[in-house]
Amino acid sequence: MNPSISVKKDLQEMLPLSPAVFFVLFALADGEKHGYLIMQQVKVLSDGKLSMGPATLYTTIQKLADQSFIEEVENDSQDRRRNYRLTQAGKQLLNAEFSRQNEVLLLAKAKKVFPLGGKA
Repeated sequence: MNPSISVKKDLQEMLPLSPAVFFVLFALADGEKHGYLIMQQVKVLSDGKLSMGPATLYTTIQKLADQSFIEEVENDSQDRRRNYRLTQAGKQLLNAEFSRQNEVLLLAKAKKVFPLGGKA
């Protein structure tokens, strides 16, 4: 069996992502960030609809790190903040979720229910 097919199937089984997982991955999509900046980015990316507290944020970060979707970046400076970045698997998971969301939108458009009421 092709290993990439198995990986894709494993990722598909994780979908849909929870809002916390989705927005943490999304926040890291454009580069490494420390926890507080991830929290700020989540709020911006969700248009203020998701405001994560430290407990939710760090529980989500730990879960994603344990699953190897994100990793802590070595910090050579005196800065004590921990920085995180997406791993290749994390990028694949985020892309799988974007693809899933896109498929749902295409289906809604085909059924003429999106935009709601059929008007732009």
